[in-house]
Amino acid sequence: MTKTAERVGAPVPRVPPGTSRRTNWLVPIGLILLALVPVVTGSLRLVELGGGPEIMPDNPRADASPLPIAAHIASALIFTVFGAFQFVPGLRRRPWHRRAGRVLAPLGLVAALSAIWMSVFYAHPEGTDELLVAFRLAFGSAMAVFIVLGVVAIRRRNITAHRAWMTRAFAIGIGAGTQAVVLTVVPLVIPPTETSTALCHAASWVINLAVAEWAIRRRPRG
Repeated sequence: MTKTAERVGAPVPRVPPGTSRRTNWLVPIGLILLALVPVVTGSLRLVELGGGPEIMPDNPRADASPLPIAAHIASALIFTVFGAFQFVPGLRRRPWHRRAGRVLAPLGLVAALSAIWMSVFYAHPEGTDELLVAFRLAFGSAMAVFIVLGVVAIRRRNITAHRAWMTRAFAIGIGAGTQAVVLTVVPLVIPPTETSTALCHAASWVINLAVAEWAIRRRPRG
């Protein structure tokens, strides 16, 4: 008992066993649920590219040059799903975190750089204007830079900076999940245009980065 509790005769509240552990696992579960739509659609596209049945809407870019989009989808899926578990405190203190990071960081770079490549060299589909292309280039480049800075930080044993940069990179990487929500809700209020669609994409990345910055600043140092 604390001294205060002893004086007033009140029992010291106890945290039920396993409560903090359950709370910690809510983060990766929530992140995976957020990414559920792009995970499902991306998986279906990979099946299609691998010779499976054509389930997804026709994508001439994928038919003409399937390798970049396949690399982007596969790397982004693994980076998003397994990257979510990097936020579990218990796993960060185990070899899993380091071993997974050595795989996820390069995959994150593949996802970012392939997105940049497709934005530059793929023919833009209908409904895509130059503003959306500019946003994709900007946020794709930022994701790649954040991953590099995160790797540099951990090599210097700067764990706090490493976590911050990788959190920002993951926030951009999971942007497709937030975009699925925003692009579903906003058109119910505002008629969709090329400009509004581009702004919805950008807003989704900004929302994720804002949440990431909030999490970074409330996280204990060290």
